[in-house]
Amino acid sequence: MRVPKVPGDFDAGELRGWLDGRWGGVRQRVRKVLEDEPLPPGEGLDTESHRARTREQLGRLAGSEITSLGFPTSHGGGGDRGGSVVSMEMLAGNLSLMVKAGVQWGLFGGAVTALGTEHHHDRYLRSIMDLSLPGCFAMTETGHGSDVQNLGTTATYDPEAGEFVVHTPDESARKDYIGNAARDGRTAVVFAQLRTPNADGSAEGHGVHALLVPIRDEDGEPMPGVSISDCGRKAGLNGVDNGRIVFDRVRVPREALLNRYGDVSADGTYTSPIDGVNKRFFTMLGTLITGRVSVAGTAGAATKLALEIALRYGDVRRQFENPSTGAETPVLDYRGHQRKLLPALATSYALHFAQEELVSTLHELHTNPDSDSDGRAQRELESRAAGLKAVTTWHATRTVQACREACGGAGYLEENQLSTLKADTDVFTTFEGDNTVLLQLVAKGLLTNYRDRFEELGTFGMARYVADQFVGTVVERTAARSLIQRLVDAAPNRDEEDVLFNRGWQLRMFEERERHVLDGLTRRMRRAGTGDADPFEVFNDAQDHVLRAARVHIDRVVLEAFVAGIDRCTDPASAGVLERLCDLYVLSNIEEDRGWFLEHERISASRAKSVTEAVNALCAQLRPHAVELVEAFGVPRQWLTAPIATGEQPGTR
Repeated sequence: MRVPKVPGDFDAGELRGWLDGRWGGVRQRVRKVLEDEPLPPGEGLDTESHRARTREQLGRLAGSEITSLGFPTSHGGGGDRGGSVVSMEMLAGNLSLMVKAGVQWGLFGGAVTALGTEHHHDRYLRSIMDLSLPGCFAMTETGHGSDVQNLGTTATYDPEAGEFVVHTPDESARKDYIGNAARDGRTAVVFAQLRTPNADGSAEGHGVHALLVPIRDEDGEPMPGVSISDCGRKAGLNGVDNGRIVFDRVRVPREALLNRYGDVSADGTYTSPIDGVNKRFFTMLGTLITGRVSVAGTAGAATKLALEIALRYGDVRRQFENPSTGAETPVLDYRGHQRKLLPALATSYALHFAQEELVSTLHELHTNPDSDSDGRAQRELESRAAGLKAVTTWHATRTVQACREACGGAGYLEENQLSTLKADTDVFTTFEGDNTVLLQLVAKGLLTNYRDRFEELGTFGMARYVADQFVGTVVERTAARSLIQRLVDAAPNRDEEDVLFNRGWQLRMFEERERHVLDGLTRRMRRAGTGDADPFEVFNDAQDHVLRAARVHIDRVVLEAFVAGIDRCTDPASAGVLERLCDLYVLSNIEEDRGWFLEHERISASRAKSVTEAVNALCAQLRPHAVELVEAFGVPRQWLTAPIATGEQPGTR
């Protein structure tokens, strides 16, 4: 087996320029801000001290470009949605600060921007940007985590007073785990079931809407009718003051309704530019997708930091004598150690390019909404964001743990950052959408003639619809469509020697796996959904297949984004090393899933052994460049403080 070589003359600085990509200027400016503004995380601090430090750091960020990039230029912002996502992810070395900033400027400010109208923008946006109005994003409830459409909080309009009455009817409807609520927030964007009165005195529901509700006065005391409690100390992110909020018939003026997608007149008449409760709900949520994209980016950035710590340490930490040289061996020279870290590094590269593509799509749709007249691009964006968020946060959890183990006992010390990164990133798999639920959303979008109907039919109707229709599958190209198709069309026969390193063959393997899994899912649901079958049980029984379909789809999307990123790189040395990282991403993925490829005769037993040999060979080739490769991500130097990564700890030299 002939393994292509890694170029020996690539420059990490040159490679960084390609990785910085479209928002390279933003990344450079953020690095400069972080050079001049020390923002250390809160290791060793008690909860209150950590929260106070994070709030103080948030105030220091308030005057920087980082916080205003995503807001409209008409109100003092930068009008750069993509740049705002990129700038926030670069705070990943202090995740409490990043999350608190994300709550204030991403979720709270983003909701006012996306769901409010000019009145709200004029009144609130500048105060949100300069932090004179600290706020919360009050969506999640104790009994309705991912089921946002069935939130229990109500907002009932009283036409005589011209006010909405915001109320928590029972404990399951209390707002729970709300960032900024326990200590600092003064106003919350509250998501509630909007109701207006009918002539006979009954209430008519219009689905979930958002309102601005003051929760504290200027002295920091809870407003009348508002009860606030503290969620307490968490496994991580203890600089963020998560709290619970209960509303006891709290009255707010009619103008508090963020009324871009639904309004109530003084006499109680409800109007909306969007027909249908479900369509209106999904349209509203679609405007808030930036938070989910940011979580994926930040998880990826935190993973890069963990990898840099572990790879730097592995490069210098020596253990056991090499008989042929008499010298102790750097632990990164051991193949087992390489396998812990280098496939994960290759996956981080792949996810980096997929995230860049996702952010670009988000930015373009925000900048040119009229280009998506049928809403298809928005739906594809939502599906892609859901899948990448799930895959990237699971990658973070798995990789940070691998990095901790790769650093032995040193990795367990708090000063070496990995324990904090492990604790702080753990919740990323469940906030901004539980990963399992998100993958179901991805699978939903993969069934032809299904997504639009699903929004009206709901879960029970979905299975019956699938059972009654022929459901084909769609494998749509992502970035560089013509390039991908050309590579796939030119792929050699799978039995040819050296086919493992042919990019077209690799793309075809991922595509065939996705197509086969999707075809199997649709057949399974059609068979199970005949006769008097319970639609819910049909869907529930197939959930393993649903999640599998979503995962292999995202794997294919990530690979195509990586291939497109390499194609954009005009520096031969940088492109050459990216090619080998892409090979490692693909082949380690196939190796991990080799049972499927063998069962479905995509590879032979001997070819499966060759895949393992190729992964080993690629790890050996990339090992001398490992530190340079992780340095190329350009993680701000302020965040790298671990003595085992900076040469300050005995035994690392």
